[in-house]
Amino acid sequence: MQSTVNYLWHTDDLLGQGATASVYKARNKKSGELVAVKVFNTASYLRPREVQVREFEVLRKLNHQNIVKLFAVEETGGSRQKVLVMEYCSSGSLLSVLESPENAFGLPEEEFLVVLRCVVAGMNHLRENGIVHRDIKPGNILRLLGEEGQSIYKLTDFGAARELDDDEKFVSVYGTEEYLHPDMYERAVLRKPQQKTFGVTVDLWSIGVTLYHAATGSLPFVPFGGPRRNKEMMYRITTEKPAGAIAGTQKQENGPLEWSYTLPVTCRLSLGLQSQLVPILANILEVEQAKCWGFDQFFAETSDILQRVVVHVFSLSQAVLHHVYIHAHNTIAIFLEAVYEQTRVAPQHQKFLFEGHFWVLEPNLSAQHIAHTTASSPLTLLSTASEIPKGLAFKDPAQDIPKFFPKVDLQADYTTAKSVLGAGYQALWLGRA
Repeated sequence: MQSTVNYLWHTDDLLGQGATASVYKARNKKSGELVAVKVFNTASYLRPREVQVREFEVLRKLNHQNIVKLFAVEETGGSRQKVLVMEYCSSGSLLSVLESPENAFGLPEEEFLVVLRCVVAGMNHLRENGIVHRDIKPGNILRLLGEEGQSIYKLTDFGAARELDDDEKFVSVYGTEEYLHPDMYERAVLRKPQQKTFGVTVDLWSIGVTLYHAATGSLPFVPFGGPRRNKEMMYRITTEKPAGAIAGTQKQENGPLEWSYTLPVTCRLSLGLQSQLVPILANILEVEQAKCWGFDQFFAETSDILQRVVVHVFSLSQAVLHHVYIHAHNTIAIFLEAVYEQTRVAPQHQKFLFEGHFWVLEPNLSAQHIAHTTASSPLTLLSTASEIPKGLAFKDPAQDIPKFFPKVDLQADYTTAKSVLGAGYQALWLGRA
């Protein structure tokens, strides 16, 4: 057991561990309230003093529902190690959510939008206070369940954070390999000497990788053998990525690089949301900092998504449920054009049914006149044009069972087992749909 003046914890209740500290589940001695305590180890005191106190100072400056709260800074009784007493999030992290086999191909749309809303709000608070995080990743986004059972995601681990204005630069390197901006990766992982400085946009790259991971269940940049085994190729993929590409993979040893400009077909997000999200990913996963969006544009574009309403449209000819994202102040003409973009049924050929009755949509009226729809009660789209029914795809690539290779490799076995479970969950999800 370890303790401070007001808190007590057992070293078996480990929540997480890093190079300079460990995080435990603890309780207030008087009230029994659950908290998380971050206990700094000996290695942390080898850092310059201004670096040691930086995390305390950053957390004291922040106060937002999407950032883990700091309650107190105390010391252990014997060794007098510094202890951060923080809010306890009982439902793991975004990483643990994504590690669940049911999310092997990414989060369902509603949960993804919750993640997007929480991350954008938390990052907005950081930028308002001139803070750069420098270690954004799913493992540093904790999950808490609200009173009504809804997910609330919170940014945590500000050990690498520091104050930095939009026009300032820094030279020190922090972060986690797979989510690092390529310029930082070059120096931190490949150990190549270079004189580059870094700005706040390095957080945008990490956010882009995190959002892609949340949307697909996979990392966007994957060399043959994996990012940790093929570091030089990992760097090549991220730095040679063409403009507009949001993912790059190498499927064979010494094989060519394959680029993707869209989210994979296994992604569970609707085409309506994907069409809004892909341009954002393309512009923040930009290696040249001068070409990368700034935070102002990122906040504007993500807020635009979050302010839209969803109209559920079931295309009878395709047998597909579409999510059409529009603003309430848009005209119905804009809605009809958005339906065309997803279904290829021209506005003049679109007829709608709602709850068993024809629903007439006047193009000049506001979109507020569209009926309130849900996934179980959508607008049904009929086409007056003579066309061949589109039909359904005969095979879902997510259900391909991966091959087991006859070699002893724990990581490969883990990946394969997760893929098999993911295929099973995908079949179950399609069956329920």
